[in-house]
Amino acid sequence: MPLRIRGLRSSEDSGAPGDGEIVGTDLTLLRDQCERTLERTDLPALGRREEGKVRDNYVSDKRRFIIVTDRLSCFDVVVTTLPFKGQVLNEMACFWFEKTRDLAANHLIDTPDPNVSLVRECRPLPVEFVHRAHLTGSSPTSIWTAYERGERVYCGHSLPEGLHKHEALPEPLLTPTTKAPIGEHDQLTSREALIENGTIEADLYDEAAALTGRLFAEGRRWAEGRGLVLVDTKYELGLDEEDRLIVIDEIHTPDSSRYWVRDGFERALSRGQDPEALDKEYVRGWLIERGYSGRGSPPEIPIDVRCEAARRYIEAYERVTGRAFIPHPEPVLPRIRRNLEL
Repeated sequence: MPLRIRGLRSSEDSGAPGDGEIVGTDLTLLRDQCERTLERTDLPALGRREEGKVRDNYVSDKRRFIIVTDRLSCFDVVVTTLPFKGQVLNEMACFWFEKTRDLAANHLIDTPDPNVSLVRECRPLPVEFVHRAHLTGSSPTSIWTAYERGERVYCGHSLPEGLHKHEALPEPLLTPTTKAPIGEHDQLTSREALIENGTIEADLYDEAAALTGRLFAEGRRWAEGRGLVLVDTKYELGLDEEDRLIVIDEIHTPDSSRYWVRDGFERALSRGQDPEALDKEYVRGWLIERGYSGRGSPPEIPIDVRCEAARRYIEAYERVTGRAFIPHPEPVLPRIRRNLEL
């Protein structure tokens, strides 16, 4: 049967960390799965291993197996694992890859396991294309944090005076970052800086900006119809063998995107509260409340917080796709070995 998880919240709830509850056997299932999360893999038969913050990649013969683990990264640091997170991300990314094929080519070939995607190999661009529609964020490099400090130029864009936290920007902005290796931090940058220092050519950047802009517009339109706000997101792109741009990694997942629940959004803003979020912001907020923002070792995250974060990821999946989430609670790595015939 589909996993049914719902938080119990009053109409006055701001969605702050610690407020949500999970009831009945759903909580039991999530708690049990916390002991079976997929933290890392070692599958040399698939090819050369490349480890990212969340994904373990195996490269061989112009193809790549992407195994989406349950690792959670905040402030570019892996802080914990969440039950079913890898399955949610992989299945949600696949939903969006299929949905947006007419807007942009992508690297997806097949999904042989709930946590695994087989994709075309390509040459990744050294830039992440981050689109933002709202003045928000809690990290030291977020657009709201910069604005609150008094900065009025962000990634090359001038911002007007008088804006408030979480409100919509006058227009969506593309705020690119560099792509940092695991353990290091992505750096904010701008179109002008990237071109000037030779990171990317102007024509290629502009083509990628236009492509990701179309994806962001479609993502926002779709989310609105599903009772959500797609607040911001990042895209990664690559070049295939014929030097054509293709979308890689993931698209519009709760890891790469910020989703708010539209119902109650305006009320939360009028009260100076945070909108209800269905993404990793819940865990970021919990960490910030305890003084952690990416430096040093993160505090241990309790099971209740991990389960509530997982609940939000699952709700995002169900709201966006319109499908019931079907969990696979058995140990993940043996299932992957079986499905990939290893």
